[in-house]
Amino acid sequence: MTTASNDQIGTVLVTGGASGLGAATVRAVRERGGRPLVIDRVAPEGDVEYVIADLADSGAAEQAVHDLVERAGGRLDGVFTAAGIDSCGRLDTVPTKDWERVVHVNLLGTVAVVRAALPHLKESRGTVVTCASTLGIKAVSDATAYCAAKFGVVGFTRALAAETAGEVGVTLLIPGGMTTPFFDGRDEQYKPPADAKLNDPAHVANTVLFALSQPPGCEVREMVVCSSTESSWP
Repeated sequence: MTTASNDQIGTVLVTGGASGLGAATVRAVRERGGRPLVIDRVAPEGDVEYVIADLADSGAAEQAVHDLVERAGGRLDGVFTAAGIDSCGRLDTVPTKDWERVVHVNLLGTVAVVRAALPHLKESRGTVVTCASTLGIKAVSDATAYCAAKFGVVGFTRALAAETAGEVGVTLLIPGGMTTPFFDGRDEQYKPPADAKLNDPAHVANTVLFALSQPPGCEVREMVVCSSTESSWP
């Protein structure tokens, strides 16, 4: 089998597909005639196939992939690991469990989903797009957990690309800040300032589909997608 062409995006699994960039990508997949599959802790809007799972539980994440691919008839053309959380604060003030959960969801959850999806992506010559962050290439204070996790996603993705070269497409997405619920519930000091220029997640989702649409053997290895005035890059 071959991966989806530019005219047909195919079946794409999206983690964190119930909100933010994940939800925007689900909408974009549907608009392109594709079939989105969602893993999230809450149900996504609309008529979308999904499994409720906590990505901090690697076993549950892997089982969710298996269940969704089975529902899709065994076909999987792409994966986008959009799910992510943060727990802001200095290392000595963030509770240990909260700090570790950021790494479990953002890094280990990404790995679990990709591991489970790999056999299907090899069969379809599909593509995986992982979601890091500008804080995966630039370190800042009060974000040790998030930086550790996203730096990990960067390293994992680059190693995965080397490991699966010629078998599976691998793209690393490094997005800047977006107008999503990601910043909701934070202390004011950890929210973007009122005049911050943030990207529309729909625009970033279009870049995800661009990477997923590349023909076998042609890969977009890494993309930094941010506002032109993004302060966290470079």
